Amino acid sequence: MSRHESATRKVLRKQARIRFAVVGCGRVAKNHFEAIARHSERAELTAVCDTNPHCLAASVNATKVPGYESLYELLDARVADAIVLCTPTGQHPSQTVQIAERGVHVVTEKPMATRWSDGLRMVKACDDAGVHLFVVKQNRRNATLRLLKSAVESGRFGRIYSVVINVFWSRPQAYYDSAKWRGTWEFDGGALMNQASHYVDLVDWLIGPVESVQAYVATLARNIQVEDTATVALRWRSGALGSINVTMLTYQKNFEGSITIIGEKGTARVGGVAVNEIQKWEFADSRPEDENVASASYETTSVYGFGHPLYYDNVISTLRGEAEPETDGREGLRSLEILIASYLSARDGRRVALPLEF
Repeated sequence: MSRHESATRKVLRKQARIRFAVVGCGRVAKNHFEAIARHSERAELTAVCDTNPHCLAASVNATKVPGYESLYELLDARVADAIVLCTPTGQHPSQTVQIAERGVHVVTEKPMATRWSDGLRMVKACDDAGVHLFVVKQNRRNATLRLLKSAVESGRFGRIYSVVINVFWSRPQAYYDSAKWRGTWEFDGGALMNQASHYVDLVDWLIGPVESVQAYVATLARNIQVEDTATVALRWRSGALGSINVTMLTYQKNFEGSITIIGEKGTARVGGVAVNEIQKWEFADSRPEDENVASASYETTSVYGFGHPLYYDNVISTLRGEAEPETDGREGLRSLEILIASYLSARDGRRVALPLEF
């Protein structure tokens, strides 16, 4: 289904506010609460849902909306046009299918799934039901990355030779011990799939289609099923080479989330703790947008950045029939494919070519 065909999906009344319900009231949910509130003229939070009574009570108290103990109860209440999944990743596929079958749109946090087949199943379920599937990629909306995206698309780098993505963060054992699902293959995924998911998204979104990957993953210090450290070598179809380097073992706190691009006519590096600082911006030519480099950098104490409100602007506009989705289910599959290919490579000790299937 093309982007043009997505216009046939259910469109909500433009004069009405889009009703959102958030399922899963953990650490990322607050970003969704705040983002929805920022669009109060066009959207509203109408419900929250969590199986943990303490988390549910805290969210009900903070948002002043009704709370539901199960997704079934929430769907039966018919209080939402779109349901936002902030639940453990492994639950996204079954929940997406359940929501889609009730004719409700789905917004799912990253990554969309832990298995390739589950990602395909999610897209098909929403296609069959005629509802939208949105995958949260809020970093794409941060000012630093918008400038970098523009530079790539306008050809300022010339031919891109090398790309390096680093995610050097810290997740102590207490983080994984805080919930049984954390650090598991079925529900969470490791440092590469979970914490570095937004950075893996940059591989295709910024640079283009990947030809193949070769990966190593390791569990070096944490008592978990999945990896706490990973490195992935990439070859793009353009011929460019690069790597993704990830660890959750940085002493003593989150240190770096960066991307460096080296091309024949330019070098750029967006770094900081979460791609929030433009640290290198040098090109053969000068353009008016270069004046925005200094103002694009921003201070952040959170790895989430400030892209959620801008992300919701597109979701709301799409549901009102005013825009096309920027990160739909198929867009989510692009980064999931790289993730799954990387794990297959690490498991089997071989180079894995993309696409995974034709």
